Amino acid sequence: MKEIKAFIIKDIRYELRKQSTINGLILYMAAIVFIAYLSFLHVYAIDENTWNALYWIILIFASMNAVSGTFVNENANRQYYFYLLAKPRSIILSKIAYNAVLVLMLSLLSYLLFILFMGNKAQNQVMFVLNIILGSTGLSAILTFVSAISSRTDNNFTLMAILGFPLLLPFLLILMKIAACAISGNAWDTVILYFLLIIILDALVLLLAIILFPYLWRD
Repeated sequence: MKEIKAFIIKDIRYELRKQSTINGLILYMAAIVFIAYLSFLHVYAIDENTWNALYWIILIFASMNAVSGTFVNENANRQYYFYLLAKPRSIILSKIAYNAVLVLMLSLLSYLLFILFMGNKAQNQVMFVLNIILGSTGLSAILTFVSAISSRTDNNFTLMAILGFPLLLPFLLILMKIAACAISGNAWDTVILYFLLIIILDALVLLLAIILFPYLWRD
């Protein structure tokens, strides 16, 4: 646990010194939401399905941009130092935890920007925000592990997109289904099963990352 905490603090300090990543992501998120707003400026009212689809499409691409440099930013000497210093499990869990917070911040920022420019379509905001929280954990776990794999190649972002989208698609479909229920104001009993699926998928991805990452890190 101490190793995980130490690596999370290290990543936070590195980002606070650099700042370019977070600032770039905030600018990217604001720009893309504003462009979406301008695209529907002459439409009397954007419908709920379009609002829901736009939100998750924008979030997926922003999350991929945020997580893609997780391991690429660490040079070979630093990675070798970490290899000698800490357990692989601590490294992958710290990266997933840090990216989960980062993706959650992007998710909430995107939600606020959507409310500002395109109105709040979610009738059940608690359900929608809970969906965002659980979704951020799963997205960060999948993308972090895929980033670890793709960092071993020269075409990091390309391989990450190729590997990431098939893994993200079933996860994304469930998130969009829950979001649609929140937008429609459905009762909680209609989404309990979907929430359980999200939790199971989150746990499964975390477990696979813990089991498989040591073999990847050793190479």
